Amino acid sequence: MGKRLNEETRLQIVKEALAGIKVGVLARMYTIHPETIRGWIREHRDEITPDEIPLADEHVQELQRLQEVESRYEKAVKVLGEKELEIEILRELLKKKNPAYLKPTK
Repeated sequence: MGKRLNEETRLQIVKEALAGIKVGVLARMYTIHPETIRGWIREHRDEITPDEIPLADEHVQELQRLQEVESRYEKAVKVLGEKELEIEILRELLKKKNPAYLKPTK
């Protein structure tokens, strides 16, 4: 966001974090460094009462859904990366003139 956020917006972000939204998700959503948000949480968490923490309103639900999608995406990328590595290893094995897996065993 570049510009300094007003106190109300900072408190909203802190409340969302206290509601269970990961700091990384909030940081990407608001384009703020995660450490900045963590500082705000340390600074303001004692001022926020439990009834001020948002429950499952649409905004928080959307953030939780985004968090879940990101988690699934990270897992898929990891699996895909492993599969690509396996394919590359197999291609390298196929290029060898005398691969160990074709040598006769005694």
